[in-house]
Amino acid sequence: MKHESPIKRRQSRQIMVGKVPVGGDAPIAVQSMTNTDTCDVDATVAQIRALEEAGADIVRVSVPSMDAAEAFGKIRQQVNVPLVSDIHFDYKIALRVAELGVDCLRINPGNIGRDDRVSAVIEAARDRGIPIRIGVNAGSLEKSLQRKYGEPTADALVESAMRHIDILDRYDFQNFKVSLKASEVFMTVDAYRKIASQIDQPLHLGITEAGGFRSGTVKSSIGLGMLLMDGIGDTIRVSLAADPVQEIKVGYDILKSLRLRSRGINFIACPSCSRQNFDVIQTMNDLEARLEDVNTSMDVAIIGCIVNGPGEAKEADIGLTGGSPKNLFYMAGKPNQKLDNATLTDDLERLIREEVARRQEQEEAIIARSDD
Repeated sequence: MKHESPIKRRQSRQIMVGKVPVGGDAPIAVQSMTNTDTCDVDATVAQIRALEEAGADIVRVSVPSMDAAEAFGKIRQQVNVPLVSDIHFDYKIALRVAELGVDCLRINPGNIGRDDRVSAVIEAARDRGIPIRIGVNAGSLEKSLQRKYGEPTADALVESAMRHIDILDRYDFQNFKVSLKASEVFMTVDAYRKIASQIDQPLHLGITEAGGFRSGTVKSSIGLGMLLMDGIGDTIRVSLAADPVQEIKVGYDILKSLRLRSRGINFIACPSCSRQNFDVIQTMNDLEARLEDVNTSMDVAIIGCIVNGPGEAKEADIGLTGGSPKNLFYMAGKPNQKLDNATLTDDLERLIREEVARRQEQEEAIIARSDD
């Protein structure tokens, strides 16, 4: 089922967050944020590595103190993924992490005090080629905007962002990206749509404080999906009150569903009914758990009966159609062999991994030939 995405992405200028291009024609980056104590270097490094293993392109780390800044320097030395430091109010922390190798500063210029402090941070970022992320949040709008609008609104978010952007413009600093987040879907979507037409910098998408794993996934999928369908968005973060690794997995699932990016197996599975000839739900749960480590992009259809099974299997890279007495396994859209229920999950895992290995060998051979 190989189709190009019909989405026409908004044209944005490209910046570099470490080794990762953001904006322009670069793939939409998926990122998360650590929730460990930054001063606990070992725990934070372990979580960052787990996020990178899950596919994180960028990881954000909160740096609330100078002690955390020093810990950040030690963390930076032990991981490979680009790191964004999350800093509020204290410009000295921004200057220190810039010295220690941060890849992006998440700091709002209007919140760090006098012009000389703002200038110092901007010049440190300019000298080291470090981009800034302006991060506007409905929960922390400036008091003057709270008085003006009475409550958080999309217009208030945009006005807040433009105030910070104006400061960067005064210093002729264009190496930045912007986020405007709220926990309310419609407000967030409206704000991003409005600012997308006013600036050409990359936009980082997120529904902030979206909720727990289930409700947050639903809310983020709707909000981010609406914006991505509009072509808006250069990086995304799914904010969940859950293991940050789940944020990465859900982020990729959103992008896969819109054909904007692929990583790992895209399962097509029926919800099951009394026609099923094997336990579809249990089989899917087992396969997803067993194949989490697979990064190769592939469509796998698991359908419980012959009504929709053959059609879905023919369109997928690998397919299974429930049948009696045995189920029919498809490879590249063609019937390949029959599989017994007793060993079904084991056989499917083995056959999928064999195909993954074959594709990896092909990719390695292509790379080897291009290097010759």
